[in-house]
Amino acid sequence: MRLKDKVILITGSYTGIGKAIAKGCVREGAKVILNGLDDLAGEQLYAELGPENSAMLTIDITEADAAEKLVDLAVERFSKLDALVNNAATIVSSNIRTTSSDFLRKVLDINLVAGLALIEKSLDQLIENKGNVLNIGSINAWGGEPDLLAYSISKGGLMTMTRNLGDSLFREYGVRVNQINPGWVLTDNEMQIKAAQGMKSDWYRDLPDIFAPAKRLFAPEEIAAGAVFLLSDECGPVSAQVMDLEQFPMIGRNLPKNWEGSHQ
Repeated sequence: MRLKDKVILITGSYTGIGKAIAKGCVREGAKVILNGLDDLAGEQLYAELGPENSAMLTIDITEADAAEKLVDLAVERFSKLDALVNNAATIVSSNIRTTSSDFLRKVLDINLVAGLALIEKSLDQLIENKGNVLNIGSINAWGGEPDLLAYSISKGGLMTMTRNLGDSLFREYGVRVNQINPGWVLTDNEMQIKAAQGMKSDWYRDLPDIFAPAKRLFAPEEIAAGAVFLLSDECGPVSAQVMDLEQFPMIGRNLPKNWEGSHQ
C-alpha cells in the first residue's frame, strides 16, 4: 500500500496509460480523481474503482476553468490533493508541411499549457501535503518521429518544464516534479491508429527487433508501475528527473551498418 490514503488527480485517465495508472494507484491505497473526454469510458472505470476510491469529471483540460474544477473536486470529495499526474495529451501526425502555427498552438495548449495550469492550481494543496507532480511525456521529447513534429515539440517542452519546476518547486516548497517518457505502448488508442493506417489486426505480434528488442510493446501496466514508484514516498528526494521507459538507449544508440546488400 505504497500510496495509502493519498489523493491523486490523473488527467486523461479514462483510457490507456492514464487508466492503468489510476487502477495501479487504487491498488496501492490511493483515492483518485478521474478525468477524460469519453463519459461512457469514465463511468465504466468509476464503477469499477467504486465511489469510495474515486471521483470523476469529464472535461476538456484546455477549458479556462478546468484546472480549478478538477482541483476543487479532489478537495471537496476527499478533503485534499497529494499528487497530480499530467497524462492527458493529443497524439496527432504532422510534419513541417502540415504544422501550421494554429495547429501547433492547439497541440501545445493540450500537451503543455494545460499541464502547467494544473500544476499552478494544485500548488497550494501540494505544498500543504508535501505532494508531487508526475508528467507523462514521450521518448519523442528527445527529437521525435518525422511525422510527429508538433507532438514531439510539445513533449520536449514538457520535459524542460519538468526539470525546471522539479528543481525550483522542490527547493522552495518540498514539491517534487518528475516525468516518465514512455516508449511504444500497446494501448487501445494505438490499436485504433494502426487500424486507421491500414495495418493488419495483429501487427504488434511481428515487430522488427530494431523497434522492440523484447519482440513486444510495453503494456500500459508497465508504465503505471513506474508511475506508482515516482508518486510514492519510497523514491525519496527524487525530483526534476526524466525516466525513459524504453527497450533501448535513447542517447548514444548507433544502429548496425550490416544490412543486406551493404557490402556489395
